[in-house]
Amino acid sequence: MHSFQELIAQFSQHFEKERFPKEPSRLYNAASHILGISGKRIRPVLCLMGNELFDDVRADAFEVGSAVELFHNFTLLHDDIMDKAPIRRGKPTVHTVYGDPAAILAGDVMLIYVYERLNKVDSHYKQKIISVFNKAAIEVCEGQQLDMDFEGMAPEDVKYDDYVHMIGLKTSVLLAASMQLGAIIGGAGEGNQQHIYSFGKNIGIAFQIQDDYLDAFGDPEKFGKQQGGDILVNKKTFLLLKALELCNPEQLAELKMLMETSPADKVERVLHLFRACKVDEWAEKEKERFQQLAFQSLDNIAVLSNRKAPLMELADYLLNRQQ
Repeated sequence: MHSFQELIAQFSQHFEKERFPKEPSRLYNAASHILGISGKRIRPVLCLMGNELFDDVRADAFEVGSAVELFHNFTLLHDDIMDKAPIRRGKPTVHTVYGDPAAILAGDVMLIYVYERLNKVDSHYKQKIISVFNKAAIEVCEGQQLDMDFEGMAPEDVKYDDYVHMIGLKTSVLLAASMQLGAIIGGAGEGNQQHIYSFGKNIGIAFQIQDDYLDAFGDPEKFGKQQGGDILVNKKTFLLLKALELCNPEQLAELKMLMETSPADKVERVLHLFRACKVDEWAEKEKERFQQLAFQSLDNIAVLSNRKAPLMELADYLLNRQQ
């Protein structure tokens, strides 16, 4: 069994090989830009770990992991255009550097390369691999649309369960599918595939809670984003939606006023309200709830316990990170 860090090193060596042609340079430089911004490579490594939970890591897992990483970065590239985001992981976004047309085309070509990778896998399970991947890819798009729909709604009109459903689609299903794809390559049966998928999906929701928390309360130098970026744009997050439930009438009035007027000290004042409502403490408990659901699914997987240790370590890393 390999650790998360060992698998990152193995995957990076595989993935850093030349991926695109040199011409047209603006197209492929734009695609390389998003891939060159240092990311955690979590999803492809989850694919490798899903494989190794059941068998030795196969070459196909690296191909599928590469496809997942390309798809994930394709979605980030287009998300940044939709959000008009200037910064991604502490670096200028693709559309900021190359313009919207080149960024859109770069995303398009990355998606085509996804299927170039998937088509390389063993024909024995290729159809299943593509089916699982396509389902996840569709749900990610659905989640992004729901997220955009929520942006046009008043925060108090967004129900918490609907928000969790959206996060499950936008963020969690690709983590979950990455693990299931690896499990398929490792020869897992349908029952174990579903257990590992459930593990990944609940870890993904807990991961997003941690992400929302870090946006508000994290160190921007470590997190790589502007502190309170979600607060500045009134983004619906776990923290905001829960604050709307927990605030007393006076606090609620102030929170709504801050969202409507956006004063210079908005972030500082909203964070004060979050702490006063104990939303920060609630987020820790909610993250723990989804983490425990994930671990219950991991316990149900029919393999030796010692084979699950790297996944337990990864969950701890993801959910206790500061960046």
